Amino acid sequence: MTYIIAQPCIDIKDKSCIEECPVDCIYEGNRMLYIQPDECVDCGACEPVCPVEAIYYEDDVPGAWKEYTAANEEFFVELGSPGGAAKVGLTPTDHPLVKAAPPAQSNE
Repeated sequence: MTYIIAQPCIDIKDKSCIEECPVDCIYEGNRMLYIQPDECVDCGACEPVCPVEAIYYEDDVPGAWKEYTAANEEFFVELGSPGGAAKVGLTPTDHPLVKAAPPAQSNE
């Protein structure tokens, strides 16, 4: 695993990272986005464009969000490595950690 999407993405899903990803490895769950660890080429293009600073290199994930490393990996247990998020589209589920998270606060 290389890059991780953490808690700030929940209920935001800005998708700027998807547009920047050259290998289409960022998949959409119901409440947040996930990086497929076997498809990510560790380029880092996604990290600087995230408006909520939810993307981290695996060694740099803040301690409070370390469990999102496993959540990103475990999200793909059933889905596998489809070879590109565009052909999969929205996956109407999330990792249990994300499902259990309280709704994000709106800034409006």
